[in-house]
Amino acid sequence: VGVAVVCGAGINCAGVGHDGATARFPSIGRISGDWGGGSFLADEALWFAARAEDGRGEATELARAVPAHFGLSTMLELIEALHLHAIPERRRHELAPLLFAVADSGDPVARAVVARQAEEIALMATVALRRLDLLTEPTPVILGGSVLAARHPLLHDRVLRLLSEHAPKAVPHVVTAPPVLGAALDALDRGAADEAAYARLRGAWEQRPSGPEPRDVP
Repeated sequence: VGVAVVCGAGINCAGVGHDGATARFPSIGRISGDWGGGSFLADEALWFAARAEDGRGEATELARAVPAHFGLSTMLELIEALHLHAIPERRRHELAPLLFAVADSGDPVARAVVARQAEEIALMATVALRRLDLLTEPTPVILGGSVLAARHPLLHDRVLRLLSEHAPKAVPHVVTAPPVLGAALDALDRGAADEAAYARLRGAWEQRPSGPEPRDVP
């Protein structure tokens, strides 16, 4: 019994209640009402930076920081480079951490985007808890994915505060292990493995060679 929200490259939420009841969201992007995730945040950074530079939007440090991240001087140069694929599409994901860095510097526009992401995470968890009739009992709320696992104070602290306001019985936990470990543990569950198998699996993961973490998928 519990609810999990994953905010990595995309955003997703699912919950399990008593007697096998479930709560899910399609989580396939804006057409299913979703807001957020690393890819979405990267696009928001581009959007606000472009509008700040051309005068349609509020001034923000993103207008300088976003093109500078790619070694360019202006958003116009970056827009052209992205449109003509001079910069690979996959590199847009690099802008999510940059957005948080600009927010940490105090930029109001970036901070508002981070705050909005926290609201969406807390909202998904609260709605799932409500649908499962779990708001009135202590229930684990698992927070995972690269965006949440990073524990950015602006995001993390706001998520916890919003959960305490709207789902005060929720017991949040941040998971930093990648999804592949959960898949392996699930396989052990289904195979009725003994405790030694779980210990070996967790031990192998803890002793894994250092290197880049697997990417989250939306």
